[in-house]
Amino acid sequence: MKISDVVRSKGDDVVTAAPDDTVADLLSLLAEHRIGAVVVSSGEGSIDGIVSERDVVRHLHRSGTGILEGPVSAIMTADVHTCTGHDDVSDLESRMTERRIRHVPVVEEDRLVAIVSIGDVVKYRIRDLAAERDQLEAYITQ
Repeated sequence: MKISDVVRSKGDDVVTAAPDDTVADLLSLLAEHRIGAVVVSSGEGSIDGIVSERDVVRHLHRSGTGILEGPVSAIMTADVHTCTGHDDVSDLESRMTERRIRHVPVVEEDRLVAIVSIGDVVKYRIRDLAAERDQLEAYITQ
């Protein structure tokens, strides 16, 4: 199973924020789209960073509510782990677990094309395992 299969199943919509957007604007985006992270991009499919709900909470705790009017770039993670559509789902699942990351942008030729979450990966794997089980049951009962 490849990441491109997961993307094909879930869609390739990616919500992005500009580096100079405020953290308050970021929170609005997260709530509006009911998502846990956004890719920070200055445009044209670039990836400048990634920022999640957890980043906001940690910085709120550390620095107070003043961060809400500050730029997203002040709280984003700049060292972004990415994958490609050709990557194996189980390899990405392992990397996400080991690195304790929940969202991974998908890139092709250094351009942002999608994003997958650990939930997307697990959902796809469960569906794949259920299909395999159904095939085995059908084989046994024939």
